[in-house]
Amino acid sequence: MDRKILIVTGDGGEGYEVLYAVHRFQEAGLVPVLAAPSKRLLNLVMHDFEPGWDTYVERPGYRREADIAIADVRSDDYEAILLAGGRAPEYLRNDAKLKALVREFHAHDKWIFSICHGIQIITAAGLAKGRNLTCYEHVRSEVEACGGTFVAQSCVRDGNMVSAQTWQDHPSFFREVFKCLDAHK
Repeated sequence: MDRKILIVTGDGGEGYEVLYAVHRFQEAGLVPVLAAPSKRLLNLVMHDFEPGWDTYVERPGYRREADIAIADVRSDDYEAILLAGGRAPEYLRNDAKLKALVREFHAHDKWIFSICHGIQIITAAGLAKGRNLTCYEHVRSEVEACGGTFVAQSCVRDGNMVSAQTWQDHPSFFREVFKCLDAHK
């Protein structure tokens, strides 16, 4: 049976976070499935850190076809969910189906992975309270406002959740992601 991992993004999603995840899961023999608000070609972006800027800059990135619409996802079909960052979580966190889906993963003690702004979906789903989490530093206030504890580390694991700050933390994040997935083979 194929081991499927759901990757959630949308227009404005951080392309490096999405494509790196797709490729890492494929390399490991897993089946990544990209979910978005609708099944269509997505406009991903590049967030980069430039000297003299207080925050990241955004440039157009690669385009990638979504494999499935969020409304059509069944949590039973997946081993884990990865919530990619970028600007996409800013509007995805308002998707009632997605919030319910993330809560289903949590209720069934399945892995929930988030990177950068992906944490905004976890906070909107009501799952941050009492959790140690990390994310892009400018989203810290959302974690804390929702009862979570921000941990200033590149990667944090708390129960069935693994979070990372930015794409710059891919090495530590994916080491932890694969520890989790390997533990449930």
